[in-house]
Amino acid sequence: MGKIKLEGLEFFAYHGFYKTEREVGRKFGVDIEVTVDFSKAAKDDSLHDTINYENVYRIVKEEMAVPVKLLEFLADKICTKILISFHNIQDVHISIRKFNPPIGGICKSATVEMFKKKEELEN
Repeated sequence: MGKIKLEGLEFFAYHGFYKTEREVGRKFGVDIEVTVDFSKAAKDDSLHDTINYENVYRIVKEEMAVPVKLLEFLADKICTKILISFHNIQDVHISIRKFNPPIGGICKSATVEMFKKKEELEN
């Protein structure tokens, strides 16, 4: 098993509990890590035997474009879609940061992290 990571993804999106957040939007950051058996790709130099991280990025981008109220909900949607889309991914770890959240004070970002295993989908 190994890990593939996409770090520092940035999106302008319309997520937030407050209506104004969903109207005005803001910048978000995403880090995502998947566990996959890429031992064959490591020996054969074949993209077919691993995960094309462009496809992982596409899923994150698609889900970031659909406004939701809670980052927890968004994280779960992204993790589930990735686990369903790739048969050889065992688990997903995601961090979603909302930059400058509306908390009434100075805060660089608020972050939600989620770790989800493929076996959780089968239950």
